Amino acid sequence: MNCPGDPGFDPRVLDPRARLLLRTLISRYIRDGEPVGSQTLARHAGLDVSPATIRNILAELEEVGLLSAPHTSAGRVPTVQGYRLFVDSLLQINPLAENELARLRTELAPGAGTQSLLGSASELVSAMTHFVGVVSVPTREQFAFRKVEFVPLDGQRVLAILVFADNDVQNRILRTRRAYQASELERIANYLNQHFAGLPLVEARNRLLDELRSARDEMEALMAQALELADQAMEADSEDMLVAGQARLIGVQDLSDLDRLRELFEAFARKREILRLLERTLRAPGVRIFIGEETGISPLDGVSLVTAPYAAGGRTLGVLGVIGPTRMAYERVIPVVQAAAAVLSHALRPDEGASP
Repeated sequence: MNCPGDPGFDPRVLDPRARLLLRTLISRYIRDGEPVGSQTLARHAGLDVSPATIRNILAELEEVGLLSAPHTSAGRVPTVQGYRLFVDSLLQINPLAENELARLRTELAPGAGTQSLLGSASELVSAMTHFVGVVSVPTREQFAFRKVEFVPLDGQRVLAILVFADNDVQNRILRTRRAYQASELERIANYLNQHFAGLPLVEARNRLLDELRSARDEMEALMAQALELADQAMEADSEDMLVAGQARLIGVQDLSDLDRLRELFEAFARKREILRLLERTLRAPGVRIFIGEETGISPLDGVSLVTAPYAAGGRTLGVLGVIGPTRMAYERVIPVVQAAAAVLSHALRPDEGASP
């Protein structure tokens, strides 16, 4: 047989008995956290074969890299390749229970701002799976704005209030080259709202620049003033990923090594490596699963990442996921992530006639 890590490995070469034993072994290991031996499998696999026959099959599964045998135990545990085969072709996934779907729909209801919904989503999937919830945050430049208002503050500072098509409201402090009167700010805001509302921020800025270059009349001064304020007010926000529930990993049996746990927490703090991993899944439909070393990120070698993209207005905006130990209950985590991404997408749908 070919090794699962080899491109030529075909899981169909495993006969039904081997597949059943592998599924039973991994399920028992996920549940109990202990290496699984032939006697246990003889009792729980439902096969009318002797423990000796089971030992022979397990030895074959170990030979092709699906199982490994810890030195301190006669039992076996799944490898990354074993988990991969398990989640790809042996796992039985049931839809999320209706009461849990109702919880998602209640706590991720349409009408809240995007930032609030994303924060709730990361907290919610963390609470429902007891692992870490992560959500990549779309840049504000992807969303159209409905309205902008400017309020003069002290000196050369102006408060910009941006209302977006996805119901998010952001307040930004702008520093200007001179002080503005309230009447001037109202005139500038009216001009921006009249000519650019409904456009994504980057497109509004670009159109304003184009029109300023071609302007030759009294509107040029107003447009230049509008550009000074709009250029700062419509900058993309800096938050790129929300993480919730890191503390839930403390005390997880498989992550008890303090050095590894510290490296993992440092990766959460840096965010950039995990964010790049999430971005790899942006264009992939449905659930994606990275197991251990498949992430390509050293601190994540002992964990798995289950992700699904969320979208609005026909456009993928970001990715929602759960990070937990490789020995996680995938049949539980996968439907939670899948359903949460779908409910979040519904909650982020733009209003009739508006586009994010």
